[in-house]
Amino acid sequence: MKQARTAIFKTLRLLTLASVCLASTAFADEYGDVSQLLRANKFTEALTKVDGFLASKPADPQMRFLKGVIQRHLGKTNEAITIFTKLTEDYPELPEPYNNLAVLYAGQGQYDKARVALEMAIRTNPSYATAHENIGDVYARLASQAYNKALQLDNSNVAVPPKLALIREVFKPNLANERPVKAPATASTPAAPVVEPLPVAAAPATSANAKPTPTPAAPTKPASVPPAAADNSSAVEAAVMAWAQAWSNKDMSTYLGAYGSEFDPPGKQTRSAWEQDRRDRIMGKSHISVKLSELKVDIKGDKAVAKFRQAYKADALSVSSRKTLELQKTANRWLITREATGN
Repeated sequence: MKQARTAIFKTLRLLTLASVCLASTAFADEYGDVSQLLRANKFTEALTKVDGFLASKPADPQMRFLKGVIQRHLGKTNEAITIFTKLTEDYPELPEPYNNLAVLYAGQGQYDKARVALEMAIRTNPSYATAHENIGDVYARLASQAYNKALQLDNSNVAVPPKLALIREVFKPNLANERPVKAPATASTPAAPVVEPLPVAAAPATSANAKPTPTPAAPTKPASVPPAAADNSSAVEAAVMAWAQAWSNKDMSTYLGAYGSEFDPPGKQTRSAWEQDRRDRIMGKSHISVKLSELKVDIKGDKAVAKFRQAYKADALSVSSRKTLELQKTANRWLITREATGN
């Protein structure tokens, strides 16, 4: 039964927060130690270490987040839900705790609650790709339940079985264990998500004497790369780095100018509404730092995809995440047409 439940929701992933902390680099080793214990499946030892840390620093968001992940691994779902719920209250601008709540609610069969949590994650960060994928899985599960209920009420309805079969076909093997219900029955056992903790990044320094992290150099091009391709790759990298620098400088003209006319704003916003929202968010911060690393560029004709790790700091908040930008060459400029976080 447990294996069957795990198979159903293995696409609904629980992500650990890469870096959301207010602590100094003095705590980096402790975050790393807990992360290593998680990867070794030593959850009891990890919990002991986290509790010891939180005894003196109960407000630390990263350790609280890790404790929620550990509680889920130990089967203490309600405790984990309490932790992530409190994190959404203390840090409503972060999408990851909402995503984790959704996974936990889905594991209990509370798909409406999971849907609401994922909608909050997407509202917080419309380009959060994982939340979009997860809400698709939740909608499929809700649709499957609805079609099964329809068959319970009227098993002669010939229109429902093909729809249910289509959902099971699209989401193999996630819904493979579901069968149409032809008579009233109790609710099926809810599926449990697979939880795979990811490495936790070291806590960034926030002290007055801390040295800023240097912007990584562009990757060295292989000697075999044709000159034209190398030029395009360098141009894309330069465009991405200029976009990040404009964001850091709160240079709205340059920042918004990095987006092409074909850019589709997330969340069904109009372009003007999206631009105003970005102005409000960026100019509302007293200080912003955006540093990129692990930048990789793939070019096909006049289109390019840039993938990298983004370290974002704004006032007291610090977040590290994976990001993808899609760009198109327009009048010798590489402009952003799409952006996504978490993939």
